[in-house]
Amino acid sequence: MNNVIIHYAFLPHTDADAALGFYRDALGFEVRQDVGYEDLRWITVGPVDQPKTSIVLHPPVVDPGVTEEERATVLRLMAKGVLGAVTLGTNDLDAFFERVEAAGAEVVQEPTEQDYGVRDCAFRDPSGNLVRVNQL
Repeated sequence: MNNVIIHYAFLPHTDADAALGFYRDALGFEVRQDVGYEDLRWITVGPVDQPKTSIVLHPPVVDPGVTEEERATVLRLMAKGVLGAVTLGTNDLDAFFERVEAAGAEVVQEPTEQDYGVRDCAFRDPSGNLVRVNQL
């Protein structure tokens, strides 16, 4: 079991170009794949020095069995930031926070010492997903 890694995690996006602006330009991830089908896009991004770990940004609610009402509900929950989340880690939380904030990302929480022993900050990506970042 020592060779198990997190290979792909999935987060929904509502605007592929805005997602690229956040994950590529603000966070500094590289784009590994950008796949389109009709008017939909799946974008795979990840840390430059970790080619085996990726986040797949995908269009939400594309299942044909989902009703328009259900789709609208999912999109409303996404906008509130209650559906998607990921936690990243960095060796220099303050520098990372300053860089991402300067890029115009929505700050949810500035770097904070948590009562449960973690120092972290948080942003919301353009689709509403919560992105927490821990000091390693």
